[in-house]
Amino acid sequence: MSRPRRSGGLLVAGTTSDAGKSVVTAGICRWLVRQGVKVAPFKGQNMSLNSFVTREGAEIGRAQAMQAQACRVEPSALMNPVLLKPGSDRTSQVVLMGKPVGELSARGYHEWRGGAERSVPGRRRETGGQAALLDTVVGCLEELRGSHDAVICEGAGSPAEINLRRTDIVNMGIARAARLPVLVVGDIDRGGVFASFFGTTALLAPEDQELLAGYLVNKFRGDVSLLEPGLDMLKSLTGRDTYGVLPFQHGLGIDEEDGLRVSLRGAVRESVVAPPVGEDVLRVAVCAVPLMSNFTDVDALAAEPGVVVRFVDRAEELADADLVVVPGTRGTVKALEWLRERGLAHALARRAAQGRPVLGICGGFQVLGEHIDDEVESRAGAVPGLGLLPVRVRFAREKTLARPVGEALGERVDGYEIHHGVADVCGGEPFLDGCRVGAVWGTHWHGSLESDGFRRAFLARVAEAAGRRFVPAPDTSFEALREEQLDRLGDLVERYADTDALWRLIEGGAPPGLPFVPPGAPT
Repeated sequence: MSRPRRSGGLLVAGTTSDAGKSVVTAGICRWLVRQGVKVAPFKGQNMSLNSFVTREGAEIGRAQAMQAQACRVEPSALMNPVLLKPGSDRTSQVVLMGKPVGELSARGYHEWRGGAERSVPGRRRETGGQAALLDTVVGCLEELRGSHDAVICEGAGSPAEINLRRTDIVNMGIARAARLPVLVVGDIDRGGVFASFFGTTALLAPEDQELLAGYLVNKFRGDVSLLEPGLDMLKSLTGRDTYGVLPFQHGLGIDEEDGLRVSLRGAVRESVVAPPVGEDVLRVAVCAVPLMSNFTDVDALAAEPGVVVRFVDRAEELADADLVVVPGTRGTVKALEWLRERGLAHALARRAAQGRPVLGICGGFQVLGEHIDDEVESRAGAVPGLGLLPVRVRFAREKTLARPVGEALGERVDGYEIHHGVADVCGGEPFLDGCRVGAVWGTHWHGSLESDGFRRAFLARVAEAAGRRFVPAPDTSFEALREEQLDRLGDLVERYADTDALWRLIEGGAPPGLPFVPPGAPT
């Protein structure tokens, strides 16, 4: 494959949320970088509670950090200039270029993004705030394109959300502004993929349809020859090709975009298909608290042979757990109330009294403390914590964004911090800038369990406290496993997509003369 004569680009959109845009984008990135292409990921606006801190201290979506790894480049704020972090069903924190700028309702955000009308040179008359934010997003994309051979962009939700098209900066808005060809991904495992492809196309304005180059089927099971007549009919109806049919794959284990889905209750994180090294397995229960953030922290546990990780929301489900994790959350006080309402607070207290392991991470660490003073996130004021750790937490308006490095249990630990809560640790044994009392551990550090030596030492302590004859695998490398998963995504694209046609899209843009599919977007 030759390198592009100019910087190429592609927007991966989807018929729905969770159609597979993030993993397809990562797969295309990994396929390209293996061909010697200098590539970067990009998502203009992301809504996610799974975030990451770059080396320069900017907060971006965790999916974009994963895609940067697929590209073998360092993540940066340019790759995700706008991040929305939900704090309720109606409000989100707005993170612009890696820094929080305010808490807005959905309507407030669109009004803020909209602003007063004004003319923008080279564009139709658009709203001033939207145009200014679109200019920021386009500027980040162009900066990436100036330093890379190709930029693979990810859309959000569906490009056919006609109620949001006027202020769109992540789907057809960015595609039209940057003249990007668009590939629409559909999850056939959900059913209705042909109607979704057709309907998505037919609800776009003529100028947007000119950029919609074709489709990619995701999560197909069975004999692809049975699908081909439908693909031929789709081509005759829309004049657009299908660029590949990716098969369903178990256990990809790639960072997911958000943790808002209530379906996580009872879900099991898929682990490495390998027997335990010792005689026993370890059972890990993760409290599925409201507004759970960075639940990917437990993926490193699930990667260990013999460790079973489940998300739970009932007190009785903690009974057979060898370790309980209280994860991060964007609603610390809300999570505390939820734990009390469901009896999980009492179950955690019983575990602590019995010397059975509990680990609190970030917001989960805060709820284990004695006292919370929150005039920022929930504005609830003074609230008593669970009292399992000698910690008092005060919420500051300034967000802590950091990449700390330290040591615990005799092992080096790398992590990242994303929190408004400032912890005053009043006792206990020091533990990753948090503390430990007996079998209860707490830290603000996300990602600490990805440090292999520390994870093994911690699991050995958990097994000892639980009386399990579990032995951590001596050679599990979470980094290597993540690389293997990214290579699997690259393999899927290379084997099952029309890579020659994909390359023509990336380098040359959407094919000319694509037909209009009526009725188009309502005016």
